[in-house]
Amino acid sequence: MKLHELRPAEGSHRERRRIGRGHGSGQGTTAGKGTKGQKARSGGGVPPYFEGGQLPLVRRLPYRRGFKNPFRIAYTVVNVGKLGALPAGSEVTSETLIGLGLLNKGEGPVKLLGDGELAVALTVRVDRVTEPARQKIEAAGGSVVELLARKEKDKGKKQKAVAAAPDATPAATGEESAE
Repeated sequence: MKLHELRPAEGSHRERRRIGRGHGSGQGTTAGKGTKGQKARSGGGVPPYFEGGQLPLVRRLPYRRGFKNPFRIAYTVVNVGKLGALPAGSEVTSETLIGLGLLNKGEGPVKLLGDGELAVALTVRVDRVTEPARQKIEAAGGSVVELLARKEKDKGKKQKAVAAAPDATPAATGEESAE
């Protein structure tokens, strides 16, 4: 057997249909496209998402407005008022809160909010603490340790300019001191 003698297996290869090549081919005249209409025209047809003119699904659904921050941290919140049940001097951690039934096991980082009153001195070690909560704990004689480090906010242009400039005295700025 030589290369020029190779043939595909019987029945595995079909001749291409040559459309629009006269009546004798069986694919003349309308060339398998039927009679008239949008789909019979050259370049005709509609995209797959077209629904015949009714309002398409993509427009019937509400728009996905806004933006979802991928770096957002979803905190589990606990209020200061709920910690009053603990004995004085005890340490509050996420494990303690799970034991009290204020958290479920495996819930995200804990944030302590300042709602309610606290009359017991506690050592609180949670991920985040709001300023009012911190004030109430410290006023009761307790202490707060935040476990997640806070990012320092970047200064604005004006604050950077003020920090970079040497200390301006009233005489240098042309202002007179009130005597």
